[in-house]
Formats: sequence, C-alpha cells, structure tokens
Amino acid sequence: MALIHRTTMRPTKQELVAAWLPGRSWYAAGGRAPEPVTVGGFRLDDPAGEVGVELMAVADGEGPDAVVHLVPMTYRGKPLDGAEGALIGTSEHGVLGTRWIYDGAHDPVLVAQAYALLAGRATAQHRSLSDTPDPAVTAVLDPAPGGDAEALDVVDGADRTDVRLRTDGSGAALVLRFHRVLRPAGAETGAGAGAVGRVTAEWTPGGGAPVRGDFLTVHPV
Repeated sequence: MALIHRTTMRPTKQELVAAWLPGRSWYAAGGRAPEPVTVGGFRLDDPAGEVGVELMAVADGEGPDAVVHLVPMTYRGKPLDGAEGALIGTSEHGVLGTRWIYDGAHDPVLVAQAYALLAGRATAQHRSLSDTPDPAVTAVLDPAPGGDAEALDVVDGADRTDVRLRTDGSGAALVLRFHRVLRPAGAETGAGAGAVGRVTAEWTPGGGAPVRGDFLTVHPV
C-alpha cells in the first residue's frame, strides 16, 4: 500500500528534477531551463514495502507551450548498487530521513511493477492519496503474460527510454518503452507504433482540461 506522508522534502522533487532534466538526451526544451510543474502521474506499490515508486508527468513550465515529460522516480532508503548514473539526487524527507531518488527506468523495482501493471497483477495508485487506486490509468498487454520479467539493458533515445526485458518461462524478449515526451492520444509520433501493450494515463497541461496519452508501451524485439 502506497502510504503518502504529509511532510517536507529538502530539496523538493521539483528542485531535483529542474537540475537533472537538462542533461537528458530526451529533454525536448533544448537550452531552456525548466521550471518543473507536476501535472499528472500515478504511483505503484513495491510488494516488499521498501521502495517508493512514482511515474510523474512534469511540465517544464506553466505556459501553454510547456513540454510535458515522463519522469519515473524511485525513492530508496539507501543507494542502489550499480545505479550511480541514474541518480537524480538525494533529499531529506521529514519522516523517512535521507532518500536516494533514481530515474525509475533504471530501477528494477519500478520496471518489475510496471510489467506487473501491464500483466494485471498490480494496480495503479493515486499519486497524492494513500491506498487509493487511480481508475484513470489503464493497462493492457496482449497476449497476457505469466510470471515476471528481468531487465537486460536500458537505452535512452531522443524521446524515449527503452528497457529490454526477458520474460519468465519462455525467455522471450520484449521492450518496455517509457515515453519521455508525453503527447495526447492521436498526437503521438512513431514511439508507440507496433505496440502490443500500453499504459495510458491523464495529465493536465497548462491548467486546462485533462488529456490522455501513452506513458508506457510494450514492443516485440
């Protein structure tokens, strides 16, 4: 159960993301310094109860021309071995103490739970309410898989991050694609073409009406 603490984080998630975003290959605003605003997203539960898991839709400003990026994040009570390059930063949490915050596409807990969501074995949770499913998030994968998946490698691209997976049992390979630049349904580029599964969710750009689009898609290798 995703327990949301009403407390402080110093620095805040937005401050950490502001410093981290411009160095990403998929950051679409070019040389403009971001002023991150969280405009949507959802959480997933870690079955072990150790790692916080969140997929945030983050606008790089408040105007109508702001670009919305997907920033999956994990929150850990100690460093993740071998993931130094995926560290977004550290923050002092008012209840939990020091938290190491990672780009979740490189964290096996987030990847495993995203796959479990697609397989129908996990439920998306509201990003700001404890123990509250988010019915606006939908997930489908055809054919429905059994078992778990293991991340083999992670590759960042111009508008995406691809995680190559090996699934249990068959050993078949799939690509779990994080759509780093979020676009409303119908406005997507080729990032979602040929998908055999997808996670769609809502965000609210520029203070307007909510829109929906792909956060994640699954592709055969």
